[in-house]
Amino acid sequence: MKKIFLLLLLTCLAFAAFSQYDPGKIKKKAVQYYNQAQERAADDNIISAIGLLLQAVEEDNKYVDAHLALGSLFGNMKSHKKSIHHFEMAFLLDSVYTLDYKSPYSTQLAAEGNFDKALKSLNDLLSKNAPKNPTTLDKLEKRKKSYEFAIGFEKNNPDKSYVFAPQNLGPGVNTAEPEYFPSLSIDANELVFTRRVKNINEDFYSSKLNNKKWEDVKPLEGNINTPQSEAAQTISQDGQLLIFTARDRRDNFGNYDLYFSVMTPQGWSESVNLGANVNSDQWDSQPCLSPDKRDLYFASRRMDGFGGSDIYVSHLQPNGTWSKAENIGTGINTDADDQCPFIHADNQTLYFTSNGWQGYGENDLFFVRRSNGNTWTKPMNLGYPINTINDEGTLFIAADGVTAYYASDRSDSRGSLDIYSFELRKDIRPFKTLWVKGIVTDKKTLRGIPSTVELIDLATRQTITQVQTDENGKYFITLPVGKDYAFNVNRKGYLFYSDNFLMIDKSPDSTYKKDIALQSIELNANVILKNIFFDVNKFELKVESQVELGKLVQLLNENPLLKIEIGGHTDNVGKPSDNLALSNERAKSVVNYLINKNIDAKRLTAKGFGETKPVADNKGEDGRSLNRRTEMKVVSQ
Repeated sequence: MKKIFLLLLLTCLAFAAFSQYDPGKIKKKAVQYYNQAQERAADDNIISAIGLLLQAVEEDNKYVDAHLALGSLFGNMKSHKKSIHHFEMAFLLDSVYTLDYKSPYSTQLAAEGNFDKALKSLNDLLSKNAPKNPTTLDKLEKRKKSYEFAIGFEKNNPDKSYVFAPQNLGPGVNTAEPEYFPSLSIDANELVFTRRVKNINEDFYSSKLNNKKWEDVKPLEGNINTPQSEAAQTISQDGQLLIFTARDRRDNFGNYDLYFSVMTPQGWSESVNLGANVNSDQWDSQPCLSPDKRDLYFASRRMDGFGGSDIYVSHLQPNGTWSKAENIGTGINTDADDQCPFIHADNQTLYFTSNGWQGYGENDLFFVRRSNGNTWTKPMNLGYPINTINDEGTLFIAADGVTAYYASDRSDSRGSLDIYSFELRKDIRPFKTLWVKGIVTDKKTLRGIPSTVELIDLATRQTITQVQTDENGKYFITLPVGKDYAFNVNRKGYLFYSDNFLMIDKSPDSTYKKDIALQSIELNANVILKNIFFDVNKFELKVESQVELGKLVQLLNENPLLKIEIGGHTDNVGKPSDNLALSNERAKSVVNYLINKNIDAKRLTAKGFGETKPVADNKGEDGRSLNRRTEMKVVSQ
């Protein structure tokens, strides 16, 4: 706090000859309070210093130096309105003497979102008494650009209805110790975060939601927490895998490395270093796992970066190892610090912090969306009041795409950093998602079996999600809405399971439960091919059918002795003879496609059944749609 009063003294000396304010005319009692306040501030007793300064201005309300000191101290305490009040009192008393304080005054205005007035104040200073020091002048010019950006952003994004109202998660979660890096289970019922204990050691804690209230936290069970620091974790959406940052371990490649732990009946397992493909001899931290567990995003400072910290990505390989980490590129990374990546459950929207892209001040929050495979849109600032003139940290957004969580040292925090939740503005929300969970079993034994679950965009034929069930066959995946998906389950020695989720122009429930019984490859085994599509009364295969047909080709190639029958079925609308002919032609279309993919015609039979073998009532459209189907039956193996 000595700097505050030193600046006041220098200001006094510089402007004494021009100002109206005469410090020598201030009441002695007020000066005594002011001098005592200097001593308290020097000892970092800020509350006491403020109290004395308030007594000083009460004794003599024309005490400019006391008003300026209060403006500075209240500003440091983030009491922005009080800070602004005292600065403005000082300016009214003497606009010349106080000119240099137009800079911290502008900062307080910006903190309250009054960027127009903040810019005017800063321009006033720059036009009348611009600093001679190039470094100081450069800082003010950068601040001016941030104010101009804020004004422009508000004009171009005029959402006047949005209310930013962060809610402290309460005493069950937050303490006087710093809490940060929040993450949430996919069902939003469990919160996991980092706490720095005694300002030294970092450990993981969790809290469960009960009746809309977060319960008292507990350390994560198992062997995850150690005497060393563990921080910045990411948990897979199925809750089975945790990746985090640890430092100063014997097997570290650098001082900070990424490790993983898996959930066991006894809790989290002992952690394992992710290896040299992911970690470097530099700082590697802040991991975030994609919902399908195939992509690991993290921040790192390494020699091949663009400047400060960059965001990298590593991909899970078929053999279970992680690929060599790749810089995510200049479309996101800058020559400054780009870090704290968070990929939402939609697997298409990535949030991160940066001080390299133009923003409001220090580190701002941005987001990009995936387009055309692995390319990203231009970063978009989340805007005020989510971003401020201060540093913004990690952001976690629940699967609903509405509720966001972050750590902040707001004025109502219980310590330094507390965890808060708030509603995300509509235009910066990720794509709405739903999730599908269930268990894959053997149809005969009903035992859970490990399998591959795939979700494929029918329009682009790109795989959106591919996950492995656990050893008991349980799976959990998310689906971004607004697309039509093929849903396939595969296991060697079994017929693949086929289904679809048609989500275009539909508002689905948040959760689907789908238990799947796989049919082993054996004589007369039968499966419905739910992603074979035809136009009404047509037998030409629609392009969306290629995903399913590709799976069928793969099955036949992996089982070269397998012979199958493709059966076509219709509803009872129209003449039975026409339906029989149509079903036969549709079956032939599938067979011809397979032949064109080099499948031996001798292994294939096409047969139309028309409306003779319904699986549902034809009285309603729902039943008729089930009856219009294509089936595959094993005739020889």
